[in-house]
Amino acid sequence: MKTVGVLALQGDFDAHRKAVERAGARAIEVRTAADLSQCDGLILPGGESTTILKLLEDEKLLEPLRNFGQEKPIYGTCAGAILLAREVTHPVQPSLSLMDIVVERNAYGRQIDSRIARVPVNGQDELEAVFIRAPIIRRVGGEVRVLARYHGDPVWVEQGRHMVTTFHPELTDDPRIHRHFVDKL
Repeated sequence: MKTVGVLALQGDFDAHRKAVERAGARAIEVRTAADLSQCDGLILPGGESTTILKLLEDEKLLEPLRNFGQEKPIYGTCAGAILLAREVTHPVQPSLSLMDIVVERNAYGRQIDSRIARVPVNGQDELEAVFIRAPIIRRVGGEVRVLARYHGDPVWVEQGRHMVTTFHPELTDDPRIHRHFVDKL
């Protein structure tokens, strides 16, 4: 059975742990570089991206995480999507630069503007998407594949081994997105 680590420094990492298990993989919480070495893939949960960056620096996890991403799949939700982006705007901030996407932070508005929407996948199926102070993917590079859009903007994309969603599938009972990630391992 494949092991998916869930970065457990901030955000709703427990909801991701449960979603990974529903998708048929083993989930472990990651707080150290030693924890990373046990993982076949990693999830960067939502939360506050600047806080997560600070915690990654404090725990000396930034470089081990970059190195992990050179070899193994990482899936980022919301703040995790910001961390994986090549470029971050509104305001500009550092990132891991593992995916060729440009992300605008908090682009849908403040907390009060959070919403649940139905998002078409593959032009047919729909999934429930929970947007909480969500970023918008403003540009995607040529190797990035868009899997779902909301109001014309990409909200689920993948590039090679990595993928991001700007919403929170871990807050629903639908296992499809986590299963898609587990299938990458």
